[in-house]
Parts: sequence; structure tokens; C-alpha cells
Amino acid sequence: MTNLNTVVTWVDACERLPRSGTPVAAAITGRYPGDRDPDSEADTASGEEFWLVRPMVFMTLHRSEDGAEHRDCFVDSDGIVRLPHGLASAETVTHWAELPTLPGGTTHLVLGKGVQSALQNAWDARPLP
Repeated sequence: MTNLNTVVTWVDACERLPRSGTPVAAAITGRYPGDRDPDSEADTASGEEFWLVRPMVFMTLHRSEDGAEHRDCFVDSDGIVRLPHGLASAETVTHWAELPTLPGGTTHLVLGKGVQSALQNAWDARPLP
């Protein structure tokens, strides 16, 4: 039998950052845009606050498609860059956690010929009682 359970340890992004290139679960905070009334002079802080978890990769140096250079940042699959909490950014990462390994395995990534056997091993795995 295989233990398919995992424990997540959250790390405060103000205290420590992951190694460059590390895929992580990132807890992001920010504010959704509010409804914009063209006749209103209300500020953009009228939207609802949020705090959510997204998969991201931490990079010590990242160049965006527009050529902008970012240091010590979290990048999501859409190329959106978020900085650690406390730095100047509309949405910031408050905490991060290492992603668990693939089900029934000890790695985060399988490529090529090993994928089908890794999938089959995971499907054949039975949780520990």
C-alpha cells in the first residue's frame, strides 16, 4: 500500500523564499477590480479583497514577454508576476509551500516514456488504512 496523503507546510514569504525554479503553491492576496462607474470618481480600491492559492514558480530573475526584468518573484502559468508580500505589487504572495510529489511517487515531474508507468502505478496504489 502507498500513503497518498500529504502534509503542507506554509512558509511566510517575508521570512524565507524558495530556490529559483521551484514550483510552489502560492497564497496570493489582492483586490478584485470593482465595478467601474464612468461618472464616478471612486478609487480602484472599491473591489473585494481576496486571498487564494495558485500554482506558481519562484524565480530569482525573470524576464517578462515585454522585456521587463523582475527579481525574487513568483510567476504563474499565464506569465503574471507577483512579488513577496510587503513589496510594491497589486497582488502579493503572503506564503508559499512546496508542491507535493506526484501520487504514489517521490518526484514532482515525469517526462516521456516514464509517464504511462507512473500513472499506472498511481492508479494501482491503494491508500494506507
